[in-house]
Amino acid sequence: MNKVILVGRLAQDPEVRYTQSGKAVASFTIAVNRFAGGGQKEADFIPIVAWEKLAETCGNNLTKGQRILAEGRLQIRSYETNDGQKRRVAEVVAQNIEFLERKQPAEDKEATPFGGQVFPEEEIPF
Repeated sequence: MNKVILVGRLAQDPEVRYTQSGKAVASFTIAVNRFAGGGQKEADFIPIVAWEKLAETCGNNLTKGQRILAEGRLQIRSYETNDGQKRRVAEVVAQNIEFLERKQPAEDKEATPFGGQVFPEEEIPF
């Protein structure tokens, strides 16, 4: 069984491209915390790839710093660089992305939460 579940924050905005056949593909990296010796936190930066509708959803709704859960499979692939060197890359091919924090429109960022604004008694309109 090949299943990966990661929770982390986006290291950059997703980059959405389209293949020659018109399929959408989004690629981005998430920073996943882990505990190192001595109780210190370190982060692993893990590349994520999403395809088709999921790719478009990620491109439209995810931004750098957002916390997500990525579920998918680990893929290791090889490719050759322009100068002829062979490279291998490990990445997670996402099958499901859950938004643990929603992107907020700019006008909502400064909104006062319900009950957060208190008026002096003389300003109450009744």
